[in-house]
Amino acid sequence: MMRAVHFGAGNIGRGFIGLLLSDSGYEVTFVDVNETLVGLLRERREYTVSLANESQDTVTVRGVTAISGNDAEQVAAAVAGADLVTTAVGVNILKFIAGNIASGIRRRLAAGAAPLHIIACENAIGGSTQLKEHVYSHLNEEERQQADSRVAFPDAAVDRIVPLQHHEDPLHVTVEPFYEWVVDRSSMFEGFEPVKGVHYVQQLEPYIERKLFTVNTGHCSAAYLGYLQGIATIQEAMADEAIARHVREALDETGKMLVYKYSFNAEEHTSYIAKIMERFRNPYLTDEVVRVGRSPIRKLSPNDRLVRPALQAFAGGIEPVRLAGVMAAALRFDYADDPEAAELQAAVKELGAGAALTRYTSIPEDHPVHEMVMKQYSAWKPSNTL
Repeated sequence: MMRAVHFGAGNIGRGFIGLLLSDSGYEVTFVDVNETLVGLLRERREYTVSLANESQDTVTVRGVTAISGNDAEQVAAAVAGADLVTTAVGVNILKFIAGNIASGIRRRLAAGAAPLHIIACENAIGGSTQLKEHVYSHLNEEERQQADSRVAFPDAAVDRIVPLQHHEDPLHVTVEPFYEWVVDRSSMFEGFEPVKGVHYVQQLEPYIERKLFTVNTGHCSAAYLGYLQGIATIQEAMADEAIARHVREALDETGKMLVYKYSFNAEEHTSYIAKIMERFRNPYLTDEVVRVGRSPIRKLSPNDRLVRPALQAFAGGIEPVRLAGVMAAALRFDYADDPEAAELQAAVKELGAGAALTRYTSIPEDHPVHEMVMKQYSAWKPSNTL
């Protein structure tokens, strides 16, 4: 039996990555700091996943277990004996799991174990590369050199909408039927065991940016614009004609940039956008705008889903007016229960919106895109018409 260690036993970990790993014949060990989830997974060794479709198709994922992320010894031992390591913890959490992964790698190197692939399945460009940097900071120079030939960190693009949910059974999870998991084959060792349902490609960046600047850009656009109007869910936001039009036009802006940058077929990309818009409207999902909009500072960062495509579009002669509008709405995301939203609002209050925008996006105050954002920020107040 092949063994996979997956960091993150949350809804995405169980409903997407763990499900596919199990389907491929891996015995999956989840690592998480949520002791309730860990205890239940250990006790039951299985859980159920339902699809958000008309028939609510349900599958049982068997042969799983879990260990506490606080048990450094057990985590290191699991990594040392794994055939594959994956994560779905959020890119900001990677640094916190890196030490235990490094300890596991150190044991593997000492034992002369087989080569290992470690894949970060996060909504970020170069997630595995970032994880590698965190892990290598815990290894000395000799260990790093050894790891270079024994451990690979192929980057990946992942896509599946998994909303916040509350079930009587804490392990049950509902996911949308669609999924995409793309992995950079060029960074992998020869003879790797493919995971069923994963698409392996020689060049990953076009897939990462297509997904990030269509799915993630569109999703957070609906969230921030919906929140501005006092709307509770993505599905309700997408039923609002003005919001749906704004989202579509923002994706037209990113789409023009992507088609130019990667020579995508324009008609195929237009169809891709239409499919994404329909996924947001899925009537069998209920996805809260505050979940999708959370962590606005990360979403406004220079390499993420709003700023990066907006600046690339502008550089290519495309005016990112709709993307700027979403950034303006993100600046007004004042959901009190989100720490990043609270920090962002404090910065806006202390520095002013323009300086706060520059602080978190790195867009200079004299840049035309900055001006576009501030113009819409001034015009839009909560509950204003879009």
